[in-house]
Amino acid sequence: MTILQWTPALALGDARIDSTHQEFVDCVNAVGSAADGDMLMTIDALIAHTQIHFEQEQRWMMATKFGPAHCHQDEHDGVLEVMRATRGFVSEGKFHVGRVLATELGTWFQGHAATMDAMLARWLEAQGFDTSRELTETES
Repeated sequence: MTILQWTPALALGDARIDSTHQEFVDCVNAVGSAADGDMLMTIDALIAHTQIHFEQEQRWMMATKFGPAHCHQDEHDGVLEVMRATRGFVSEGKFHVGRVLATELGTWFQGHAATMDAMLARWLEAQGFDTSRELTETES
């Protein structure tokens, strides 16, 4: 089942951000369509992707002194907390909770990308920040 379809409306105009967001959409859809026996594996993949995704954005926010970084990071922390809690339910055989997570993440992501991530993308662009390069320890 497709929870969220990647469309040009979700694109923010930064190749790296858009690529990472497309991967997130794919991970959410994988959880939403997973058979019970594959649900835990797909949630683990979603959590692993999301941790890297959010850490990447956090490094960019810190490197560019993005003013509302604390709000953005708080939202990321909350989403990861829900993912981890859902993983616990799925590990107990409550597979429907994983499907609910996927549905809710689809809704959340559309709003988050259109607001918080769009603001970050515009900020990074205004700062002349190149998201295609990796930051060193001292830059982040």
